[in-house]
Amino acid sequence: MTHKEKALELYKQGFLCSQAVFAAFSEDCGMTPEMALQIGACFGSGMRKGEVCGSCSGGLMVLGALYGQDDTADPAARQRSNEVNDKMMDRFASVLGSCLCRDLLGCDISTPEGVAYARERRLFSEYCPETVAAAVDIVEEIIRETDTDR
Repeated sequence: MTHKEKALELYKQGFLCSQAVFAAFSEDCGMTPEMALQIGACFGSGMRKGEVCGSCSGGLMVLGALYGQDDTADPAARQRSNEVNDKMMDRFASVLGSCLCRDLLGCDISTPEGVAYARERRLFSEYCPETVAAAVDIVEEIIRETDTDR
């Protein structure tokens, strides 16, 4: 099963977009799917405030686990981390029009009215899987580029 298939299946099962994207790459990141699901649990729906889309955040978690700085004596690692972060954010916004959940959905899902609006329009079931798939594609692209640069 591909990363995209895993992520979409997890999302279909009822996990948040952030959880689905991160857990699809969990083994690549050296952790169990359960651990990735737990870590990603507070990032869906733009951290429940309509901020950075959870799919994008899940992608950033993958990239941080793979390329994040873990030693202050390694400034090159910080630079690499910054670079993959910028690529993720820029490409996600380029593909989908924004990185912000509230912009993508066209409503403020931090309010009951916004959630109702999104549910009535089936955004969570019909639009959000597109953000999950896009995030996975972008992460895979960045991984290929970054691993080639090493």
